[in-house]
Order: sequence, then structure tokens, then C-alpha cells
Amino acid sequence: MRILGFMTGTSLDAVDMAILETDGEVLTDFGPAGEEPLSDPLRALLRDAIRTALDHPRDAPDPPVFAAASRAVAEVHLSAGTAFLASCGLDWSDLDLVGMHGQTVLHERPSAGRKGRTLQLGDGAWLARATGVPVVFDFRTADVAAGGEGAPLAPVYHLARAAASGLTAPLAVLNIGGVANLTCWAGGDQITAFDTGPGNGLIDQVVTARGAGRFDVDGRLAAAGVISEPVLSRLMDHSWFSEPAPKSLDRYDFSPAPTDALSLEDAVATLTAFTAEAVASGFRLVGVEPSGLIVTGGGRRNPVLMAALADRLGCEVVTAESVGWRGDALEAEAFAFLAARCLRGLPISFPGTTGVRAPMTGGRLAQPG
Repeated sequence: MRILGFMTGTSLDAVDMAILETDGEVLTDFGPAGEEPLSDPLRALLRDAIRTALDHPRDAPDPPVFAAASRAVAEVHLSAGTAFLASCGLDWSDLDLVGMHGQTVLHERPSAGRKGRTLQLGDGAWLARATGVPVVFDFRTADVAAGGEGAPLAPVYHLARAAASGLTAPLAVLNIGGVANLTCWAGGDQITAFDTGPGNGLIDQVVTARGAGRFDVDGRLAAAGVISEPVLSRLMDHSWFSEPAPKSLDRYDFSPAPTDALSLEDAVATLTAFTAEAVASGFRLVGVEPSGLIVTGGGRRNPVLMAALADRLGCEVVTAESVGWRGDALEAEAFAFLAARCLRGLPISFPGTTGVRAPMTGGRLAQPG
């Protein structure tokens, strides 16, 4: 099948798109990839939805902002996808399937005998009607309903991508978006995956709050700052780091408040070190000493963060591109791949990745009719 995968991350930066030819097991071909930045009005609407979601009681009726944001997300997927396909000489009719992750506005992990909650906004049924192509969406809800964490979901694609590249176990892949998540593959079906802690999220929050842009471009602020070891120690003194894997985070589960008294540069330097130390803590938690690490996601563009990872892990740390992967498109590819698996009823989450009791499929399929 020729599938267009969409990903919109918690950084609220862009709609990522990638075309993949796959049956959900073997990757046959990699089509074009691209992105469409989100507009400021859409970012504002999504931030409003996120603020509302963080305080939204369980079992309460959905507030109007959810429906408005869900439709707006679908509309930007339509416009971005239409322009992207046209630039590739393609049309929606050239696709067999669409995989749309949607915009996460809430992710609450299970706790104290209570199931988690997860919400990705994006009107898949509307997008299917508008494009005339079946759409798989809402990938995480079934896993959460079954007692799983609902995240991360990309690990099964990491293994398929590794196979297509001729890579073998042991393999470690780190995605650094708003949250950082790690896939460790020891071989066979021995796979462990979990969120290690904040990725770019806290850094972005501080940079934005202090009026210095939306993120630390090329790690320049971190490079100009000095790490506060007392603040770093305080950040690491969190129960999250002693909890067993698999486990997942919401971008807002951690706060940058401990850095409030620091200068902007020192705050960003300290939070950058925090992201790297959280990854190192994750490896210690699962008892893995990595021989190397492949980094994907926006964080790979930050040389200060990449150097911090190499220093704290004591191994080679490389970007996705160095092994022939498309770092900006990997998650969009993943949701194209997961869409194919959902369509065929193949599992997308596993005991070692989300903590669900048994491998299970997920997603909802919207037909254009």
C-alpha cells in the first residue's frame, strides 16, 4: 500500500508528512517527505485546548474547544497534504491509506489502579470524507483502555526501519521531541521502550516564556550558559526516575520552575543537561550499557544536547541521517506504518513498550463514504 503518514508533535511546530510503501511488516519503498509549519492562530487554539485538557475532569462532557481544535487540525492536514502531494506530482487518489496521529493535548499515565487518559485531536472522519481516502487515527486510546500507557508507539517501526537498513541488535534509538522516548532492542522479541523524561519541552517553555523565541536554535543559549549542578540535582530528584519501565509522560508532567532564578542561558544549559541525564538514568534503569545511540527528532539538531548525551552515556551518539534514516520524517513514516498494521489487525503496542498485557492492535478506521 502507498500510505501518507502525518505527525504533529507536542512542540506545536509543524505537520510532518511522509509517504511509505508497506504492508505493515516490510518496508517496500520510501516516498517523499515534507512539513508544513503550523500557523500562529492554530498554535494559539491548540494551546487553549491543552490548557483546558489539563484541567478537564474525567467523564465530563468535552468542552467546545476540543471540537474546534479537532476540526482545525483536520483542516490543516488537508491543506498541508494537498500542497505536499501536488509538489510531488501526486493526488489523494494516488494513496491507499492515510495515517493521522493527531495533536496530543492530554496524556495521563495509569496510576493507583486507575487507567490513564490520552487525547489526540484530529477529526479523522472529516479528513476521510474530504480526501476520499480511508484514514486511520486515534492510535493510542485502545491501548490505554486495555491498561497500557498508550506510548511510545514508534518502537515497532524502529525495528522495521532497522531491518530495512540492515541494522542488527543490539540497537538503541532515542527520539527527542517535546518528550524523549527510548527504544532498546536486544534481539528477537526482546524490546523495551519508554519515555525517559523531558526532551525539548522544558527548554522550549523557558525560551518562549522569557521572550527569546520558540526554541534554542542550534543550542546557542545552552552553549552560552553554565549548568547549575544544584538545580540539575533537584530536577533529577523526581519519583519518575525510579519508576519501572515501560512508562510514559505528558509534556507538562515536569516543570521548569527550579530554573526560575537562573539566567536564561544558565537555565537552558541546565535543562539541556537534564534531558541528557534523564536519558542516562533511563539506560541505568533497564540495565543497558549502550554501544551506540541513534537520535531522531528535533533534539538531534542541538549540538550541545548531542554532546551532553555522548558525555553522559560514554558511547557514540549519531543522528538518524548517519544511518540513512530521515530524522525529520521518521515519526510520520512510523504512523504510515502503524496505519497499515491497524488496517490488517497487526499489533502496534506490546508488553515491553506500553505495559499492555498482550500485544494488541489499535486505531480507528474512517472510510470516505
